[in-house]
Amino acid sequence: MKNPTFINEEYYHIYNRGVDKRIIFKNKNDLRRFFQSMDEFNIIDPIGSIYENSFTRINIKEKTSLGSRTPKSTTFKLKKDKLVNFVCYCLNPNHYHFLLQQLVDDGIPKFMHKIGTGYTNYFNEKYKRSGSLCQGKYKAIHIDSNEYLLHLSAYINLNYKVHDYNLLGSRTPKLIKSSWEEYVEDNDNKNKKDFCEKDIILDQFGNIEDYKGFTKDSLKEIKENKQIKKLLLEY
Repeated sequence: MKNPTFINEEYYHIYNRGVDKRIIFKNKNDLRRFFQSMDEFNIIDPIGSIYENSFTRINIKEKTSLGSRTPKSTTFKLKKDKLVNFVCYCLNPNHYHFLLQQLVDDGIPKFMHKIGTGYTNYFNEKYKRSGSLCQGKYKAIHIDSNEYLLHLSAYINLNYKVHDYNLLGSRTPKLIKSSWEEYVEDNDNKNKKDFCEKDIILDQFGNIEDYKGFTKDSLKEIKENKQIKKLLLEY
């Protein structure tokens, strides 16, 4: 399937999985590193190595705590121009899903190249392997209706339920992370720093309880409706 033309301000379902459905997150550190990549690679300027940048952030904190001005060359570490907006995401043991809004020309291709290359290099070096980690180039679908957008948000936020993964209470909990917790937290806290841009979804509901009810009904419909399931391209 050929990826669509990416248009600024439009929304896209982005997804990929490990080669031969292999595990791409072996432990919590891998999951944490990938999520860190989602944040740090989402920038117009090149950033180099996440490992090297960790020392830059330490230097910035030390200088600002002492009252020094932050050097111009490192100000993008604190405030950055993004390539994409994340609306929601899920990271599962062998695959991931993003709902992204492109902000600048070629924003999604540039972001996905950065995160794909960066995380693969990290994973291969850590586990002494070579070659591709994911199954070819990421897949993308243009979200062409509001109904599709809302159902997709439910599908991605609660993807662990689609796969019957257990978040809690399991003797062998799966390595999973999604934006669901961010969606159901106290959204009236103006001082809280969110990772996702949720307004496009939540502004269409009276309150978070209404959205929870919608996601519950949506997941039931997704599991029963083959056409919707086909659109969401279940893994």
